Amino acid sequence: MARVLVLGAGFAGLWAALGAARKRDEIGPLAKDTEILVIDRNAYHNIRVRNYEVDLGDVALPLQDLLDPVGVRHRVADVTAIDPAKREVVVKTGSGADTLTYDRLVLTTGSELVRPAISGLAAHGFDVDTFEAATRLNTHLAALGRQPPSPARATVAVVGAGFTGIEVAAEMPAKLAHAGIAGDHRIILIDPNPVVGATFGAHGRPVISEALAALGVETRLNVRVSAVGADSITLDSGEIIPAATVVWCAGMRASPLAAVLPVKRDALGRIPVDHCMRVEGLNGVFAAGDVAACLIDGEHPTVMSCQFARPMGRFAGHNVVADLFGEPLLPLNIDWYVTVLDLGAWGALYTTGWDREVRTTGAAAKLTKQTINQQRIYPPRDGDRAALFAAAAPTIQKAPPTRK
Repeated sequence: MARVLVLGAGFAGLWAALGAARKRDEIGPLAKDTEILVIDRNAYHNIRVRNYEVDLGDVALPLQDLLDPVGVRHRVADVTAIDPAKREVVVKTGSGADTLTYDRLVLTTGSELVRPAISGLAAHGFDVDTFEAATRLNTHLAALGRQPPSPARATVAVVGAGFTGIEVAAEMPAKLAHAGIAGDHRIILIDPNPVVGATFGAHGRPVISEALAALGVETRLNVRVSAVGADSITLDSGEIIPAATVVWCAGMRASPLAAVLPVKRDALGRIPVDHCMRVEGLNGVFAAGDVAACLIDGEHPTVMSCQFARPMGRFAGHNVVADLFGEPLLPLNIDWYVTVLDLGAWGALYTTGWDREVRTTGAAAKLTKQTINQQRIYPPRDGDRAALFAAAAPTIQKAPPTRK
């Protein structure tokens, strides 16, 4: 019996598994005994891009509800080693280590937050990189809500003024209110760059600045963090800010498992793949999502986002089974790129193209963001096999529609 091993159940991994199951079903009797096995450290699929939100009640979807209906096995374990020469993967569980063999491998272990060795960050910092971390932050804020008022209690420092940091800062007034921290508060966005949202360019940055000002978010730019304490954050400018909550959002890097494979990696640690999601130079190995980099339109590399991870996963899943049975592979090409940045109660910012031209802002863009976060990126959850297969088809969605 052949085995397709999918490492990771994030946006790329989930859709790779569903895409592989769809292709297995399409091939029919010849492929019916092929095992598709997903390995992830969690028993759920995290809608990771929603981890900054107030309500986390619908962002962890049990894998059994998504994979069991299509006959995909899943196992909770940590991947500790990959040997592409032997076609083996070593996983670790609470009961010990195990070696799994594979005929085809799909690496979809995603990305992780870069955590520098700053004094006190590991002990006192928070983040929203994972569902577990986001839950920990909400629990912390709820505990602060039960404490007596103080400057540190009502102050949140968000480090990193990129996409995630901006969304965290913009959502924080609502999170504080939900935690019972009413009245005056301070939200401070910190970044070593001279501007907020450096990658948004001249078109989007004024919109972001307007929204943050309206939300009362302060900024500290051209500075770095020197230390994090239980009730303060120290900047290299010498400023010490009383803050019981420091949320680290400063930078992402591909999963460390990318470094295990004997291939070159880009500046973000990602593995180069072709348009069929094959890892260059490694037979039988595919990769998709944040751990992989593809010149998706022949010019621009994919961005670490679910916008690319989901189609990369669907095509990787289709192609890995097609490759196993000698069928033609389908190349993935995406000729559009958008960003929809949540700006909390102010609204959102919707940009199009790699130069990020502003399409809509405020309440109209917020409707688009809500459609994406609450509908577009979710798999079918009614257990319907046909619906799951339909959603996993190797096709490209159109850009999100403009809402009014």
